[in-house]
Amino acid sequence: MNRTIGLVASLLVAMLVLVGCGGDDSPSETPAGAPYNDADVTFATDLIEHHAQALQMVDLTLGRDLDPEIAAIAESIRSAQVPEIETMADWLEEWGQPVPETGRDHANAHGDGADLDSDMPGMMSAAELQALEDADGGAFERTWLEAMIEHHQGAVTMATVQTENGMATDALELAASVVTSQSAEIEQMRDLLG
Repeated sequence: MNRTIGLVASLLVAMLVLVGCGGDDSPSETPAGAPYNDADVTFATDLIEHHAQALQMVDLTLGRDLDPEIAAIAESIRSAQVPEIETMADWLEEWGQPVPETGRDHANAHGDGADLDSDMPGMMSAAELQALEDADGGAFERTWLEAMIEHHQGAVTMATVQTENGMATDALELAASVVTSQSAEIEQMRDLLG
């Protein structure tokens, strides 16, 4: 009887150890000794989604008769954030972490099925994106600038958190670059709003 109880207890302990070890593969846990930490994973994962929405906003400028300065800012955002998304996706793959689907993925095009993360700073709701798309002329430009300023402020907040808590050198460098470049674009856009 004591042997049976001992065997059952040993099996239970072994199962608990195995279940505990299984947690190391979850996206929220960093393996010991890794060159990155949970803050790096969160930053890359969230900023991919955040950048993807900025690119959705940039896509809404296409085919419109815009102030040349606004068009230049939109193009600057596109040229900076597309490669940044690719870089962050590469990091997540290298780190064995899932790469998030975004509102720009084919299945989520035009917001169909997109579950926008309202907890992320600066993110627009689906209704706000639709209102922006429906706006015309000066109303579109004004709304776009106001929304992009708020969106950039959200990215600066996220990047600042990364500079305080991150570990991966490349992710820290990108965060510092986001703070600098997007802060400068915020000032440009504020000037355009007068």
